[in-house]
Amino acid sequence: MKMPVLGSTQPAITRRPLDMLDTDKAAVRAIAQAAVSVELFTIPLYMATMYSIHGTHQVNSKGITYYEGRQWPGMGTTARPELKEQKAFNIIFSVFIQEMLHLQMAANLATAIGTAPCFTGSELQSQDHGWTCYGTQCTVIPHIVDLQDTSGYRHVRVNLEELNANQCDLFLAIEQPEEQARAQLAEFDKHNHTKYFPEVPFVGWTPGKHVQDLPLFGTIGYMYECYARYISIEYADGQTLWQKLFVNGSVQQDMFNSQVQGHARAEFPKFDTCFGPQDQDGGQTGSFNKAIDMMAAITDQGEGSEAAIRRYRRDAARRLMAVQPDYREDLAALKCDYPSYANNGKDAESRDAQARHDSAPFDHYERFGQVKAMLPVKTWASWHGEGQRWTEAMLTNERYNPATAPRNIPAPAAVAGALNRLKDASGTLQMLSTVATGAIYGITSVLDKYWLNQDLDFPYPSMVGAGDRMAICWAVLGQAPNLATGVPLAEKSVLYHACQGMHLEGEASSTCAALAVYHTCRGSNGCHAQGGCGFAQADTGGSSCGHSVKLAASPGTPCYVPPPPPQPDKVYSAPSDNKCGGFGGCAVPISASQLYPNTTGKEPPEPATMTLYDFGPAPDHRSIALGQTMSFALGDNVYDKAWEAYGKVMAARGTPVGAPPPPTDLRLALPPST
Repeated sequence: MKMPVLGSTQPAITRRPLDMLDTDKAAVRAIAQAAVSVELFTIPLYMATMYSIHGTHQVNSKGITYYEGRQWPGMGTTARPELKEQKAFNIIFSVFIQEMLHLQMAANLATAIGTAPCFTGSELQSQDHGWTCYGTQCTVIPHIVDLQDTSGYRHVRVNLEELNANQCDLFLAIEQPEEQARAQLAEFDKHNHTKYFPEVPFVGWTPGKHVQDLPLFGTIGYMYECYARYISIEYADGQTLWQKLFVNGSVQQDMFNSQVQGHARAEFPKFDTCFGPQDQDGGQTGSFNKAIDMMAAITDQGEGSEAAIRRYRRDAARRLMAVQPDYREDLAALKCDYPSYANNGKDAESRDAQARHDSAPFDHYERFGQVKAMLPVKTWASWHGEGQRWTEAMLTNERYNPATAPRNIPAPAAVAGALNRLKDASGTLQMLSTVATGAIYGITSVLDKYWLNQDLDFPYPSMVGAGDRMAICWAVLGQAPNLATGVPLAEKSVLYHACQGMHLEGEASSTCAALAVYHTCRGSNGCHAQGGCGFAQADTGGSSCGHSVKLAASPGTPCYVPPPPPQPDKVYSAPSDNKCGGFGGCAVPISASQLYPNTTGKEPPEPATMTLYDFGPAPDHRSIALGQTMSFALGDNVYDKAWEAYGKVMAARGTPVGAPPPPTDLRLALPPST
């Protein structure tokens, strides 16, 4: 099999016998899953290196001052970056977010051709959901290339490491343009033209083959070109493969262009990121061209070339346009959708919007080249290598005033002490690795269901929470978490508890929640009594995870979306006492610094009400309404409210509890949910 020549236009595949349809279906569906896996592969990798950069961040919300003057472990985006560290973080962040867009579009393309995308499969992960695709001995970018076959990247490890030369070269290899990749592989492929850049249709493919049987594509861009070429195949009956596979009304999810309360503007207004009712055309030209445009957007943002993809569009006039569609984020939309706030709770320049917009003119390959030119960049690995220790001064800024700081959260000195003790303790890397791996599994396990049910919410704060878990490992140890560490699986017959000491069954103790139920968002909370901290959720369910933090715009402003009708009698679910999976609060374990925002949204803030539950015996632990409620308000400590709920349930069982235990070092170290 001969490699296609770069830039050549392969002849259209027409009049293909219908008896090849099952073979082609199997091939294109395998490519659809491969695209999902490749995009997913980049996300923990980029996130881990991004959070290796030395720095701290603030946790600010609209109208909230209780964290004024505080800094928390882990770098964040900066609206006007000056330091190399800030610039590098912003650039990697901009790529990281676009990779989530690419993952969304790859999944939407998959469901459009009748494939349920998998986010927990064996291509990248072990059976217990450890990530096997990263490691010091790993050299393969899944489905794309073995770097040992290249002339310029043979030295590169596919590993989770600090921001260093290896990572920059790895990221450049992932995002490299086709011309460079062909040159890199030329020496290896001098006499063997079968391993990379396969021709479509694949030689030797049969209906029984699956994603693991795919050839290596050489570049991500060429993978999408093969994808486009397959759906363009025309059969003897005049229909294309896209027409034969397209599913009207497939599950399509959109985190970027949907316009809802808290996300008022489309981030990419010049192209669609999913198929909608207007595309219910049975796979005719409109939906086909949209599929091509999605693939073109991915390759344009990644390696900077979409021409190879766009030539498959079925309208020649559009193909020949001098000005291609703009695949960049809209700055005004980003400012609306991702507001930032100062320490005093007042509006500030949007950090995320600026970070993403500043890099928008550059493709990912160019962005990583910019980062490599900045090296060396100060990382937590280098900081720890100098023998540094955490201090109170690192966790405060000029606005911190001990006299006015809230008394119901740990002081900066207590957090610094916890960070240092975690560094000194044995077993911390194993524990934090399990926490980080579990946080990511909390996302991927939800994604497996998300593209099967149109009504499911994406657990967006889980992504932020997973970043916090990554950042803590770097900040404490100067090491990346070992994501190959498996995730302990929860036993369905066990009634787990949400946080430290609140064990509804068994002896009261200061033990924390089991690692099997650690999670970072309501959406990834698995069962009864596992609701954690952060943003109170309605006891009836249905609200978006972390929804309350995004009610930022005022009536009459461009970012305003009218809120739903007021519900003055809304009752919320208590932390540690939610009735079922998906209810309750956010992260488990509960940060000792987590305080409630203004849940009701009323001004002045008013208290809200939580309802309480007991639980029946194993195996199902059916929730039983306790017939009791309790109130909570702006600034209340979430763990304290969880303990209050726990105490009321235990009292109803005839086993009163005393005062809560002192917080563990992990709970002290974890920043509050954002």
